[in-house]
Amino acid sequence: MQSFFFSPKAPTASGWIWGAGPVLLLPTATDDFLGSEKWGAGPTAVALKQSGPWTIGMLANHLWSFAGDEKRADVNATYLQPFLSYVTASHTTFNINTESTYDWEGDAWSVPINLQVFQLIKVGKQLMQVGGGVRYWAESPDAGPEGWGWRINVVFVFPR
Repeated sequence: MQSFFFSPKAPTASGWIWGAGPVLLLPTATDDFLGSEKWGAGPTAVALKQSGPWTIGMLANHLWSFAGDEKRADVNATYLQPFLSYVTASHTTFNINTESTYDWEGDAWSVPINLQVFQLIKVGKQLMQVGGGVRYWAESPDAGPEGWGWRINVVFVFPR
Protein backbone atom coordinates (compact mmCIF):
# COMPACT_ATOMS: atom_id res chain seq x y z
CA MET A 1 0.00 0.00 0.00
CA GLN A 2 1.30 3.46 -0.87
CA SER A 3 -0.19 6.79 0.21
CA PHE A 4 0.45 10.18 -1.37
CA PHE A 5 -0.36 13.37 0.53
CA PHE A 6 -0.84 16.88 -0.81
CA SER A 7 -0.47 19.38 2.02
CA PRO A 8 -0.08 23.13 2.57
CA LYS A 9 3.47 24.28 3.35
CA ALA A 10 2.50 25.71 6.71
CA PRO A 11 0.11 24.65 9.48
CA THR A 12 -3.31 26.29 9.69
CA ALA A 13 -3.79 29.38 11.86
CA SER A 14 -4.88 27.09 14.70
CA GLY A 15 -1.76 24.92 14.31
CA TRP A 16 -3.14 21.90 12.44
CA ILE A 17 -1.00 20.12 9.87
CA TRP A 18 -3.01 18.19 7.32
CA GLY A 19 -2.77 16.39 4.02
CA ALA A 20 -5.02 14.45 1.66
CA GLY A 21 -4.59 12.40 -1.46
CA PRO A 22 -4.83 8.93 -2.97
CA VAL A 23 -3.88 5.59 -1.46
CA LEU A 24 -2.98 2.70 -3.77
CA LEU A 25 -3.04 -1.03 -3.06
CA LEU A 26 -0.51 -2.93 -5.18
CA PRO A 27 -0.40 -6.75 -5.38
CA THR A 28 3.27 -7.09 -4.40
CA ALA A 29 3.06 -9.95 -1.85
CA THR A 30 5.48 -12.79 -2.53
CA ASP A 31 3.07 -15.31 -1.01
CA ASP A 32 -0.71 -15.53 -1.55
CA PHE A 33 -1.19 -15.72 2.23
CA LEU A 34 0.46 -12.32 2.71
CA GLY A 35 -1.60 -10.25 0.27
CA SER A 36 -4.99 -9.82 -1.34
CA GLU A 37 -3.73 -10.30 -4.93
CA LYS A 38 -5.84 -7.23 -5.77
CA TRP A 39 -5.23 -3.76 -7.14
CA GLY A 40 -7.02 -1.07 -5.16
CA ALA A 41 -7.36 2.66 -4.69
CA GLY A 42 -9.15 5.20 -2.57
CA PRO A 43 -8.80 8.42 -0.57
CA THR A 44 -6.47 9.02 2.37
CA ALA A 45 -6.08 11.92 4.81
CA VAL A 46 -4.03 12.86 7.83
CA ALA A 47 -4.40 15.65 10.38
CA LEU A 48 -2.21 16.35 13.39
CA LYS A 49 -1.43 19.08 15.87
CA GLN A 50 1.77 19.57 17.81
CA SER A 51 1.68 21.45 21.08
CA GLY A 52 4.99 21.51 22.93
CA PRO A 53 6.03 17.88 23.49
CA TRP A 54 2.57 16.54 22.53
CA THR A 55 1.35 15.36 19.13
CA ILE A 56 -2.23 14.29 18.51
CA GLY A 57 -3.80 13.27 15.25
CA MET A 58 -5.51 10.83 12.94
CA LEU A 59 -4.59 9.01 9.75
CA ALA A 60 -7.42 7.46 7.72
CA ASN A 61 -8.00 5.86 4.37
CA HIS A 62 -10.46 3.72 2.46
CA LEU A 63 -9.59 1.15 -0.19
CA TRP A 64 -11.73 -0.46 -2.88
CA SER A 65 -10.29 -3.15 -5.15
CA PHE A 66 -10.79 -2.66 -8.89
CA ALA A 67 -8.72 -5.48 -10.45
CA GLY A 68 -6.75 -8.58 -9.60
CA ASP A 69 -7.31 -12.24 -8.89
CA GLU A 70 -11.06 -12.85 -9.32
CA LYS A 71 -10.86 -15.91 -7.06
CA ARG A 72 -9.86 -13.69 -4.12
CA ALA A 73 -12.26 -11.60 -2.03
CA ASP A 74 -12.81 -7.98 -3.02
CA VAL A 75 -11.17 -5.31 -0.87
CA ASN A 76 -13.50 -2.75 0.69
CA ALA A 77 -11.81 -1.54 3.88
CA THR A 78 -11.62 1.54 6.08
CA TYR A 79 -8.42 2.19 8.07
CA LEU A 80 -8.33 4.50 11.12
CA GLN A 81 -5.21 5.36 13.09
CA PRO A 82 -5.74 7.89 15.89
CA PHE A 83 -2.48 8.61 17.72
CA LEU A 84 -1.11 10.48 20.74
CA SER A 85 2.63 10.98 21.38
CA TYR A 86 4.76 12.67 24.01
CA VAL A 87 8.46 13.47 23.41
CA THR A 88 10.80 14.12 26.34
CA ALA A 89 13.77 16.52 26.39
CA SER A 90 16.08 13.49 25.94
CA HIS A 91 14.25 12.55 22.69
CA THR A 92 12.33 9.60 24.11
CA THR A 93 8.88 9.24 22.54
CA PHE A 94 5.93 7.59 24.27
CA ASN A 95 3.14 6.68 21.86
CA ILE A 96 -0.32 5.17 22.01
CA ASN A 97 -2.36 4.43 18.91
CA THR A 98 -4.62 1.97 17.22
CA GLU A 99 -4.36 0.75 13.64
CA SER A 100 -8.00 -0.24 13.21
CA THR A 101 -9.46 -1.66 10.02
CA TYR A 102 -13.09 -2.32 9.19
CA ASP A 103 -13.63 -4.92 6.47
CA TRP A 104 -16.94 -4.02 4.81
CA GLU A 105 -16.97 -7.29 2.82
CA GLY A 106 -16.49 -9.46 5.91
CA ASP A 107 -18.37 -7.13 8.31
CA ALA A 108 -15.51 -7.35 10.82
CA TRP A 109 -13.22 -5.05 12.80
CA SER A 110 -9.51 -5.52 13.50
CA VAL A 111 -8.57 -3.29 16.45
CA PRO A 112 -5.03 -3.55 17.83
CA ILE A 113 -4.08 -1.11 20.59
CA ASN A 114 -0.38 -0.22 20.58
CA LEU A 115 1.75 1.19 23.41
CA GLN A 116 5.27 2.05 22.27
CA VAL A 117 8.48 3.74 23.42
CA PHE A 118 11.15 5.03 21.01
CA GLN A 119 14.55 6.63 21.55
CA LEU A 120 16.40 8.85 19.08
CA ILE A 121 20.08 7.87 18.98
CA LYS A 122 23.14 8.58 16.87
CA VAL A 123 25.29 5.76 15.50
CA GLY A 124 28.35 7.40 14.00
CA LYS A 125 26.83 10.22 11.96
CA GLN A 126 23.53 8.39 11.36
CA LEU A 127 20.45 9.36 13.36
CA MET A 128 18.20 6.42 14.20
CA GLN A 129 15.04 5.84 16.17
CA VAL A 130 14.94 2.52 18.00
CA GLY A 131 12.19 1.16 20.16
CA GLY A 132 9.37 -1.21 20.61
CA GLY A 133 6.16 -1.85 22.36
CA VAL A 134 3.24 -4.10 23.09
CA ARG A 135 0.04 -4.66 21.17
CA TYR A 136 -3.29 -5.94 22.44
CA TRP A 137 -6.00 -7.10 20.03
CA ALA A 138 -9.20 -5.58 21.40
CA GLU A 139 -11.18 -6.92 18.41
CA SER A 140 -10.37 -9.16 15.46
CA PRO A 141 -12.14 -11.37 12.91
CA ASP A 142 -12.86 -15.00 13.83
CA ALA A 143 -9.65 -16.26 12.18
CA GLY A 144 -7.64 -13.16 13.17
CA PRO A 145 -5.00 -12.54 15.83
CA GLU A 146 -5.86 -12.54 19.52
CA GLY A 147 -4.35 -11.42 22.79
CA TRP A 148 -0.95 -9.81 23.20
CA GLY A 149 1.90 -9.22 20.79
CA TRP A 150 4.97 -7.04 20.47
CA ARG A 151 6.93 -5.13 17.89
CA ILE A 152 10.45 -3.79 17.52
CA ASN A 153 11.27 -0.78 15.31
CA VAL A 154 14.47 0.61 13.84
CA VAL A 155 14.04 3.75 11.70
CA PHE A 156 16.85 5.57 9.93
CA VAL A 157 16.33 9.36 10.19
CA PHE A 158 17.50 11.69 7.41
CA PRO A 159 16.80 15.30 8.45
CA ARG A 160 17.03 18.11 5.92
